[in-house]
Amino acid sequence: MAVARDKRPPMVRRTALRDGLVDIDGARIAEATEELRHRSRATLHDRLHRVRMAGGLAVQAGLAAGIAYLISHKVLGNPQPVFAPISAVGTLAASVGQRFRRTVELIAGVGIGVAIGDFLIYLLGTGAWQLGLVVTVAILLTIFAGASVAIVIQAAATAVLIVTLSPSTQNLEIPRFVDAFLGGGVALLVTAVLLPLNPLRVINRAARPALDLLATQLDVTADGLRSRDRAGIQRALDRLRNNKEELATLSEAIEGAKETATLSPARWHRRSELIHYAEAADPIDRAMRNTGTLIRRSVTLIEDEEPVPDPMPDAINHLAESVRLLKHEFAAGEEPEKARERSLRAVSEAGRAYGAGVGFSGSVVVAQIRTTASDLLVASGIEQEEANRCIRSAFGEQERPVGEPVEPTEPPKPPTAPPIG
Repeated sequence: MAVARDKRPPMVRRTALRDGLVDIDGARIAEATEELRHRSRATLHDRLHRVRMAGGLAVQAGLAAGIAYLISHKVLGNPQPVFAPISAVGTLAASVGQRFRRTVELIAGVGIGVAIGDFLIYLLGTGAWQLGLVVTVAILLTIFAGASVAIVIQAAATAVLIVTLSPSTQNLEIPRFVDAFLGGGVALLVTAVLLPLNPLRVINRAARPALDLLATQLDVTADGLRSRDRAGIQRALDRLRNNKEELATLSEAIEGAKETATLSPARWHRRSELIHYAEAADPIDRAMRNTGTLIRRSVTLIEDEEPVPDPMPDAINHLAESVRLLKHEFAAGEEPEKARERSLRAVSEAGRAYGAGVGFSGSVVVAQIRTTASDLLVASGIEQEEANRCIRSAFGEQERPVGEPVEPTEPPKPPTAPPIG
């Protein structure tokens, strides 16, 4: 509700406060202060979570850089072992789950850059325009050969280093190539043998923000429907739409966990445990999108002043609890039976809401509850066909809305349940 601003002069307002009247601006200021305090806590929590997520990678990168430096300097006798640690860190900093490919691309890019740089330096010498020409030729040749973006960037960067460092450093080309190979190999060694991360722990940490986001916005929507708070539901919709970072983090963590379980002998026994998460990524993504439709239609429902039967927000709360249970049971390595039961309870409540009578947008909300519940069942490990059968059974045959007359010669009843999907 909008609060009228007190337009009286400040002196008059202060006098009124001394006389015991209500401070009109006080509630607004307190609310804004509390919101800022909440955002500060949320920001700190997010930053600490990111630090925990990246902690293992940071230790791996530090260890790989140190080992690559020692081998290049002490074993191979390279007086300037710069490129080995850079290559090790570059390999580990690549998208998780693509480190084998990244190492190959790193070495390929180095080879192309060394060849082009060395050849053009021999023909043209060094200088500013020669540097520009070397980089241009390296990029165009790698693109013409159909190389990936990573190889193009690596070839150009290597060409720059060859042109700028070759005049002052003898025999740079071969150590550069060897160092690149060494750094990539050390990075894979650290990832697979010396310090392999626990793949399930990595996935659990990555899944938490995505699933918490989904559950929280479902709860906000349920509360908004009960109080007919359109603005609150709209905020939930806006927040859920900004879920790309959470989903990308989860997807990347799953790929990285599968890579670790493949490369590391110490983690081979985790392969079967990763199947749940690997198969759950797509249905969780679908649940996010279908929940977005659910929330958007909830906004329209409030705007059109359609009825909100009590079971409808209850059903959405059950969906939120199902998401939380799924997160907990996955993290504990348990069969997600409680999450499945709560999803079906959400569908049952949605059926009661439909039977009590809903408008057009309300029927869409009911349909999206069914569809989201189906997504969560599939994420829990149930086949799509079986999930659809369970959804239909839980929804049940609904009675005619209260107060609607029953005709004695009633035509065949249309389907009582919104279609799944």
